[in-house]
Amino acid sequence: MLEIEIKEAVAGAFKSLFDHSISVEDLALQPTRKEFEGTYTFVTFPYLKITKTNPEESGKKIGEWLSKNTDFICGFNVVKGFLNLEISDLKWAETLNGIDSDAQFGKVEKNGKKVMVEFSSPNTNKPLHLGHLRNNFLGDSTSRILDAYGYEVMKVNLVNDRGIHICKSMLAYQKFGHGETPEQAGIKGDHLVGKYYVKFDQEYKREIQELIESGTDPKAAEKEAPSILEAQEMLKKWEEGDPETVGLWEKLNGWVYEGFDQTYATMGIHFDKMYQESQTYLLGKDIVDEGLEKEVFFRKENGSVWVDLTEEGMDEKLVLRGDGTAVYMTQDMGTCEKKHDDFPFEKSVYVVGNEQDYHFKVLFSIMKKLGRDYSDGLYHLSYGMVDLPSGKMKSREGTVVDADDLLKEMFDTAEKHTVELGKIEGMDEGEAKELYKKLGLGALKYFLLKVDPKKRMLFNPQESIEFQGHTGPFIQYTHARISAIVRRADTLEINLSFDSSKVGKLTQREIDLIHRLTNYTAALRESANDYSPAIMAQYVYDLAKDYNGFYQEVPIFNEESKDALSFRVALSRATARALKMGMNLLGIDVPERM
Repeated sequence: MLEIEIKEAVAGAFKSLFDHSISVEDLALQPTRKEFEGTYTFVTFPYLKITKTNPEESGKKIGEWLSKNTDFICGFNVVKGFLNLEISDLKWAETLNGIDSDAQFGKVEKNGKKVMVEFSSPNTNKPLHLGHLRNNFLGDSTSRILDAYGYEVMKVNLVNDRGIHICKSMLAYQKFGHGETPEQAGIKGDHLVGKYYVKFDQEYKREIQELIESGTDPKAAEKEAPSILEAQEMLKKWEEGDPETVGLWEKLNGWVYEGFDQTYATMGIHFDKMYQESQTYLLGKDIVDEGLEKEVFFRKENGSVWVDLTEEGMDEKLVLRGDGTAVYMTQDMGTCEKKHDDFPFEKSVYVVGNEQDYHFKVLFSIMKKLGRDYSDGLYHLSYGMVDLPSGKMKSREGTVVDADDLLKEMFDTAEKHTVELGKIEGMDEGEAKELYKKLGLGALKYFLLKVDPKKRMLFNPQESIEFQGHTGPFIQYTHARISAIVRRADTLEINLSFDSSKVGKLTQREIDLIHRLTNYTAALRESANDYSPAIMAQYVYDLAKDYNGFYQEVPIFNEESKDALSFRVALSRATARALKMGMNLLGIDVPERM
């Protein structure tokens, strides 16, 4: 790899000039700023104790040594201790040759470590919505990136399938459903159940208003409304195993799971394991007993059990109610332990919105206090809310943008946009439909993934589908364009093998593009270490942008030199390969033709 060769040469300069051994791992290079000549910059400031001279003089000495003692550094300049290095055209051509012929390019060896990524975590009382899309795409892409970076990854989904909110849908269906089925209603099962969740809220609000009008205090009305009391009674029956209640719960949940499966399939999402809260909510009570025994937890007079996290900068936290019933923290402690038992991980990533930041800080601190050796590997991939131009969404009021509706809208918009631009010539109907799906889904995924996960974001469907600018379709179209070039070269029987010494003078566009290709693994590493698909999204966009600049300025097929022609097609092919790999890490397919 070129960057390692440069670092090895710099280490040689230190040994020769300053009689100091320095490891390649301790050296850093950065991109040269655009206003200066060169591609790689070595900063001398951290090494002045070794060079025993000023920054400029240090840079000059190292630059002169590199120019004399390597065959690939063809020039240098020093700006205030920043040593800017120019790489020979021959070396760039050799570098491309290595990339294009390397079947393992961009791949990282398995490291023997396990990572569990938990994401999606829907409730079985409503369909997936826009917020779930960001969650699912983040979880899926992060899993792909970690897998590519050498980890063994298990993707899991903890479904929230029990509790008062589930009983609200059940109660409304029992009262107003009249035995309606998804087939009779002509809608997916998750949408049908979600309809009754909204119906419950409407009835509940009506009852509250009636109580207030009859003189009841508003807060008391919320607690005394008949619907909420009935839902609480239904939850109690479910927990006691009442056959009729459990039967209704199983029927409605079955419909919802069928609906979820269809949505996940459309999104291209799958899981290695599913956990249901109905099976995990009682877990954790043994851990509470253990915590009491170890004096990590303490019991209050009312019998409730707490943990004191004031030393960790937090407060006291309830881990078990006085009546012995579990709270969310009880369940999460137990589930955390079960997950590790099932898949002994070094890292466990929870993809959950930033409104749960404090909750996970508490959970991880508790597991650490309990002495769990895996606690340092627990990580909350916190992400911001997704807003629409029309404002916030609320499930119970029916103002949420359903994932299914948004996906269909994206496919329809992709079709309209693609037909208008005339990009489906020569395709049959089946191929065109497949292209619309790739473009629509790619636009949606890319738009939601290109933003740093921690940031709240505004999703604009219309902007996301554009073929120009920082969008998925722009990158997809670039890949299709390159694929057409490679097909034409194949038709013309152009041999893509080239003699690096005969390629000749390279343009800055060609150098920039090869340099960008050499950074693929660094982008992968940074994405994996930061759990941020946004870094890989930025990389593939920059690569596509660099290629389009090259395509506009550098002729390919009217090049007279056979080696230069082969070089440019090979450069195109290597770029398409890196684009395809990078987009795949985002869960996005790239078309071969458009």
